Amino acid sequence: IGDRANKKLTFPEDFAPAERVGLGIDTHAFGEGDRIVLGGAVIPHTHGLTAHSDGDVLVHALMDALLSAAGLRDIGYYFPDTDARFAGANSMELLAEVMRLVRREGFAPCNASISVLAERPRLSPHIERMRQNVARALGLPLSAVGIAAGTNERLGYVGEGKGITCCASVLLRRTV
Repeated sequence: IGDRANKKLTFPEDFAPAERVGLGIDTHAFGEGDRIVLGGAVIPHTHGLTAHSDGDVLVHALMDALLSAAGLRDIGYYFPDTDARFAGANSMELLAEVMRLVRREGFAPCNASISVLAERPRLSPHIERMRQNVARALGLPLSAVGIAAGTNERLGYVGEGKGITCCASVLLRRTV
């Protein structure tokens, strides 16, 4: 019996990395509205996020992380804000399409790590719901999805309460 780590190298794809890392970053400014959407969770707030879609900055960063890890274009290429079909779009539905693209390239996510920077609203009561939504969308166990929320210590546009920034990283594994 051999060691599973001792792979046979025969075909060109055997030399390709089995895992890939992707990073996505997105920012949205506060505007009109009485709620925000983060990770598919609707969170009451004094303002909404300005966006062509539902403004789910967390999911947008996650989609870019998935696409970049798979070697694909960014979300603006697949879901341009100049296309009326995506006006008010549910970002969780767009994430499902991104997952189809990633799977078509022969990859599946191993985990996701996401950080949200926002002075307001307070996100800790909503983190578990966001994690559950993201885990379900990626087909991962809850333990493979981490979401952290922090402030910007009152510095810059985030600290001044003018918007939210989100950074997401994912690890993909080759499935074919």
